Amino acid sequence: MLERIKNLREIMAGEAVGSLLITRPENRSYLTGFTGTSGAVLLTAGEVFLITDFRYDQQARLQAPHCKVVLATESLPDTLADLDREIDFGRLGCEGDYLTYLQYGAMGEKFGDHRVRPLRGLVERLRVVKDEGEIEKIFAAVRLADQAYEYILPLIGEGVTEQEVALEIEFFMRKKGAEGIAFPMIAASGQRGAMPHGTASDKMMTAGELLTMDFGAVLGGYNSDITRTVAVGKADQKMEEIYGIVLEAQLAAIGAVREGIPASGVDRAAREVIESHGYGENFGHSTGHGLGLSIHEDPRLSARDDTILKKGMVVTVEPGIYLPGWGGVRIEDTVVVEEKGCRVLTSSPKEKLLVCGK
Repeated sequence: MLERIKNLREIMAGEAVGSLLITRPENRSYLTGFTGTSGAVLLTAGEVFLITDFRYDQQARLQAPHCKVVLATESLPDTLADLDREIDFGRLGCEGDYLTYLQYGAMGEKFGDHRVRPLRGLVERLRVVKDEGEIEKIFAAVRLADQAYEYILPLIGEGVTEQEVALEIEFFMRKKGAEGIAFPMIAASGQRGAMPHGTASDKMMTAGELLTMDFGAVLGGYNSDITRTVAVGKADQKMEEIYGIVLEAQLAAIGAVREGIPASGVDRAAREVIESHGYGENFGHSTGHGLGLSIHEDPRLSARDDTILKKGMVVTVEPGIYLPGWGGVRIEDTVVVEEKGCRVLTSSPKEKLLVCGK
């Protein structure tokens, strides 16, 4: 934590602010270890204040021993004004991409607009590269998602609803220690598979259609994200063909991941494969995204993101093909960027289209 705070102070120095208010929960946790649901961090040149309320007093002191815990009995702007009278923390930076308009206005009323400077992405700039401890936590969450996938395969079959699949996966992961699910689970079968974000419905699966499952666990505060597509009952030639193209694209993208190349280069590797087979218009989302304390982080593996990949970044690789009136296929793994390639954390089988419930 202390190294993160030191690095953040160096970034602050380049932004001409004397202090920084952090209210985004993921950033608050990243800098303090505090997991309560209410609080803010005020970072000054010499102190780290964790501002919370009576409910979290003991938790804050246990989880964030390097912080000065301040129990707020008034609004956040009022509490900050009290601190300012004690230590004069100078020009105040804030998370302009997270603070609400009303909160920003209240800050301006207390300190004057000239003293409050909205900033963006300062903590995220640090979070984009994970340390070994963070990678281990992500790996643990990935392993749990892999176990859930293995668990659900025998339960998939004709007459089972998408919602039943989603609930079984969630219940399994929670029983195994997950703090929650990373996002509302996607379970889209048959023609619904053409919706990339087709969350689970009460639709029953029938033989001869595909099922795409996209889910993740939150474990130790960190997220996992996996997608697998299987056939229900039987698979035809077109299913095998589309699955093979998506797998080829995914493997090409994974092969492109390494330190020093732009994120857009990974997207290009997947997109070129799909386009070469004539399905370019049916792959409309980016190839992947960063993963960590949030389910979607920078960098984005998209044509519009030229961020240079660095060792320690953790990203998903998830190309897909979606055909309206037919269905869709997506395959997703989580990988860690390394100097000469990447390490794939996901271990669930994908080498061929699995048929469940035969």
